[in-house]
Amino acid sequence: MEQIRAVYFVGAGGIGMSAIARYFISRGLVVAGYDKTPTTLTQQLEKEGMLIHYEENIDEIPHACKNPRWCLVVYTPAIPADHKELKYFQEHGFVIQKRAQVLGTITRELKGLCVAGTHGKTSTSTMCAHILHQSSIDCNAFLGGISKNYGTNYILSNSEYVVIEADEFDRSFHHLSPYMSVITATDPDHLDIYGTKEAYLESFRHYTELIQEGGALIIHRDLEMKESLKEGVKRYDYSRDKGDFHAENIRIEDGTITFDFVSPIECVKNVVLGQPIPINIENGVAAMAMAQLAGCTAKELKYGMKTYGGVDRRFDFKIKSDKLVFLSDYAHHPKEILESARSLRELYQNRHITAIFQPHLYTRTRDFYEEFAQALSLLDEVILTEIYPAREQPIEGVTSQLIYDRLRPGIKKQLVSKDDVISLVKQRDFDVLVVLGAGDLDALVPQITKILKTKKK
Repeated sequence: MEQIRAVYFVGAGGIGMSAIARYFISRGLVVAGYDKTPTTLTQQLEKEGMLIHYEENIDEIPHACKNPRWCLVVYTPAIPADHKELKYFQEHGFVIQKRAQVLGTITRELKGLCVAGTHGKTSTSTMCAHILHQSSIDCNAFLGGISKNYGTNYILSNSEYVVIEADEFDRSFHHLSPYMSVITATDPDHLDIYGTKEAYLESFRHYTELIQEGGALIIHRDLEMKESLKEGVKRYDYSRDKGDFHAENIRIEDGTITFDFVSPIECVKNVVLGQPIPINIENGVAAMAMAQLAGCTAKELKYGMKTYGGVDRRFDFKIKSDKLVFLSDYAHHPKEILESARSLRELYQNRHITAIFQPHLYTRTRDFYEEFAQALSLLDEVILTEIYPAREQPIEGVTSQLIYDRLRPGIKKQLVSKDDVISLVKQRDFDVLVVLGAGDLDALVPQITKILKTKKK
């Protein structure tokens, strides 16, 4: 990458792509790109020096990015194959790489601390990055969410470690060379890519082969998968209450969560969760395990966990009072929604919990509509919007109605258009309200927050 003077991103506004864009901006390169729509994130990137346009137009590509000798092109698999700009670069001999390929290249000389899994990887990797960054070890980080501690998804330092969220979509994590890795979950997902559960699990098995000799695998003890490790790679397991690494003496009271961290290296008593959510007990155990193996002391682990502020859109509280709780959660897989629902039930045992859920992808809805209904049925009320298509075309017969019809008998439920959500919120009173999903419903969260705060007065 020594000859590279410019980097062009086809699909600049994705959370993973933006972290790499920030890396190249920090190195003083010309950084530009295309994205379909302006967002808060793309606007922030523009302020940081990135040139972004929102029209699929070859003439909009800056001159500095039109020389194949020194411009690297990075694209996301979500971009269609017939995209005009992508085709231009393909036809003119540019080096074109996926995000994961670039990440693999720029981190190869560092010790990669990778977090993979169907769900939990953003929270776990961000937690681990914060623990390390505030410790004597320090780290670089490429994260899949905006850390509330740092207001970014990218951390730069002189440390030999780099924390990476390892994405299984399109087998992207096969481009990485982890020094250590956590695997949080292997519940089948992205079956539009993998086809079968067996192929999905095989992809994770192959990923474990990539862990460097002398490294470590920290795997959730309940996972249904077989790992394949190089000689010299240590294997540990973890969970909330069992395993080489786990929590004991868990105390959930008055909005705080405290536990003792049990470890084969050194146990740590009275760990306080800075973001007191039950699901973060397990995420925290995994994050602490990797940070401890990297050299963090007990004191550094406790301080990192206590000061961890969370991630935007991951159990992200907007209003928290005795009269009203409102939060946004990126959960979009049935298991994620199940864990979110369980955490809400544990925190708010005697309150009425309502979810506004926007299903993400037609294929995921088709494959898991029964599981979605089962998970959502743990709540008191469910408001469903239409499916967010992202990169997909509609599939005949696949709508939110599939989930709606299978919600448990007696649950309060409603089907609404996304366009009607704001008027519904204005008309209704809520006790505990959560917006769920990975689509664009989250764009309404600031407006919903404002409406609910006005009602409280």
